[in-house]
Amino acid sequence: MIFSSYEFLFLFLPIVWGVFAMLTRTGSHRLILAWLTLASLFFYGWWNPWYLPVLVASILGNFLFGRAMMRWPGHRKALLITGVTLNLALLGYFKYTHFFLDTFNDFAGTDFSIGRIILPLAISFHTFQQIAYLVDLYRGKEQEDHDLLQYLLFVSFFPQLIAGPIVKHRELVTQFARDAFSRIDLRNVAMGITAIAIGFFKKSVAADSIAQYANAVFDAGAAGQTLGFYEAWGGALSYTMQLYFDFSGYIDMATGAALLFNIRLPLNFYSPYKSLSIIDFWRRWHITLSRFLRDFLYIPLGGNRKGSARKYANLLLTMLIGGLWHGAGWTFVFWGGLHGMYLILNHGWRALRGERASSTRFTRFLSWLLTFLAIVLGWVFFRAESFPAALTVLQGMISFETISPWPYIQEFLWWWAPDIAGIRFPEWIYGTALLALLSLIVFFAPNTHQILSLEHPETEPVPAGDRTPKWLHLHWKPTAIFAVLTGMLTIISLIFLTLYQEHEFLYFQF
Repeated sequence: MIFSSYEFLFLFLPIVWGVFAMLTRTGSHRLILAWLTLASLFFYGWWNPWYLPVLVASILGNFLFGRAMMRWPGHRKALLITGVTLNLALLGYFKYTHFFLDTFNDFAGTDFSIGRIILPLAISFHTFQQIAYLVDLYRGKEQEDHDLLQYLLFVSFFPQLIAGPIVKHRELVTQFARDAFSRIDLRNVAMGITAIAIGFFKKSVAADSIAQYANAVFDAGAAGQTLGFYEAWGGALSYTMQLYFDFSGYIDMATGAALLFNIRLPLNFYSPYKSLSIIDFWRRWHITLSRFLRDFLYIPLGGNRKGSARKYANLLLTMLIGGLWHGAGWTFVFWGGLHGMYLILNHGWRALRGERASSTRFTRFLSWLLTFLAIVLGWVFFRAESFPAALTVLQGMISFETISPWPYIQEFLWWWAPDIAGIRFPEWIYGTALLALLSLIVFFAPNTHQILSLEHPETEPVPAGDRTPKWLHLHWKPTAIFAVLTGMLTIISLIFLTLYQEHEFLYFQF
């Protein structure tokens, strides 16, 4: 069941919220917890009922490990190691068995094979979430008075189950225990509907519209076709915008759905393409994943406590694993390694520069431009089906012999010729105009967090450096005007949904 689908928007979500509203009259936290847990498990099982036993088994197993760590504190470390190992083994079997087997076959010249393994939905997200729970419990950062029902909902809560954010146990359980959880908060409901409408618009109108141009170019690259300069850059930038609106649209809808039930999810996306450095980018893009990699991988490896060389090695290893987490393919590993090198260069430059450099408007623009181009280059490998396909796109991006715009000017002039009838509007003009419009929104418009002035539990500090012009600042209020705007966004999104059908969010594959 996709957030941007008729089933979710007009059946599942209204029914779940309607029953929730009736249960709030009883004032029973337990009934509400039980109902949302059942609804979340149904939501997960909607995709494929065979996924559900794997999810439930993972939840029960980790809960029992947690209880054992509380009951036998002298064996906490052994239990932690065993629990984390089993979690990684489960993830490794379902997600990486074919990848490692194919890699071994290519290296050794063998031909080993196994049967088809069906990848359970969201296994990467709920596995990381439960590993974080066990580690925090071991570190004494978790309360020890929770129960199975709370834990079931913590893992399976449908707004964040499929593609995050990666939530810490205490961030949700403390909210489950509040009196506000079992009441109807009309302001939260209004804000939630607005956030859902914004996210729905981003996905159905922006992401799915620009996707056709990105797919055409990367499909051509996968087929080995030669790409021109503008064609390759158009495809790379189109995918850059598609991924932005697709992922941020999902986060907005997840945030809005949680708000309907008085739950604030942690901040996970904050205008990442406005970043002035790669360090800043990873404080804005998939913030909860960055937090997980930092707290449970980079810092345990030693962080920056053992000298610069060790720090840079830890950064590179962390990002390589982060790339592999995104997908079982060498292009994802390379993308992670590329961002690892970006971070090493960024930290190295900061250490060399110190406090001497001045910050002028030009230097900020140059920093933004270099950062954005580095991000676009990385997305080519992230999107491409293989290294040859990525290299084909990159070759087109540097094919300066095709940089002349004259063929496009000719096509445009030919379209305007008054004596020619039946000439359709050049397709590249649609794509260019759409790309320009989406870029203006990304680079200058306020994000959903700013519009709704959302507060999040125990989240990372909100990144600085907002480049939104003051005249574009927009602050949501529960007024008729915003209600009309929300309705208009929803209607437009439904129209586009009928045009482009239902498409899964890109992060569902991870």
